[in-house]
Amino acid sequence: MDGIIVNTNVVLQDTNEPSFWFIFKGNKMLVREVGHELMVPMILNPKDINIKPTRFHNLGVLHGRPCYAVDIPESFSPPPDFSFQGLWFIYDYLDDELFNMAIKAKQIIIWDRTSIFCSRCGAKTKDKEKERAKECPDCGFVMFPRISPAIIVLVEKEDKVLLARAVRFKENIYSVLAGFVEPGETLEEAVEREVEEEVGIKIKDIRYFGSQPWPFPDSLMIAFIAKYKSGRIRINRNEIVDAGWFSYDNLPDIPSNISIARRMIDWFIQRHRGKK
Repeated sequence: MDGIIVNTNVVLQDTNEPSFWFIFKGNKMLVREVGHELMVPMILNPKDINIKPTRFHNLGVLHGRPCYAVDIPESFSPPPDFSFQGLWFIYDYLDDELFNMAIKAKQIIIWDRTSIFCSRCGAKTKDKEKERAKECPDCGFVMFPRISPAIIVLVEKEDKVLLARAVRFKENIYSVLAGFVEPGETLEEAVEREVEEEVGIKIKDIRYFGSQPWPFPDSLMIAFIAKYKSGRIRINRNEIVDAGWFSYDNLPDIPSNISIARRMIDWFIQRHRGKK
């Protein structure tokens, strides 16, 4: 592995078989174009495709192959039959396990980029031995990969679901409500607060649905189902453009399959379609 500086907590697997390499330039990942398919590069050495990274991260083993994450400069141009694509775009081309590994790779790469200096004293950090962490050689502060918890909630009112179009949405998409957990809050308190802040109603019967890592940049989406309790919709214009109650057979444009929001809406559709 000539030319690669290995993190002290990273072990390069001794194998003659190609490994999965999750290679990022900015927020986009390098993929190999094979016909109409996109694939995660499987190579023995990044030098084989003219990549000479200074850092990489061991992600573990998937499908019997070691997996590594690499961050490369913006100046790098992909070789023939390779291109850089956003995770949104490549979702439909990868199986769930490979896509989840890509999410993990991106989150670790972003953490590595943003923890070069100690957040306590400003000194340059170093990799901590035997742990995925950064250690300050001056003050001893240790920084682990950051995960930001965010709640996402589907609210039901009899046979209708609450959907909203957020200010941040670039397209005319409606989705369930979501927001970051604040210090000192339980997840349930965050659910109640976000719903009341964004649309002015109160909810009850909050139930856990599932979770999803979300690398934009370092979120963990924690999903809940809740029932309408009281109040009328009053939109917070700083957060929401429009919101309303929709029946399962008359929905607006909704998120793609990549998100847990879509899984929740599909759950609602199947549940109420089955009652007919």
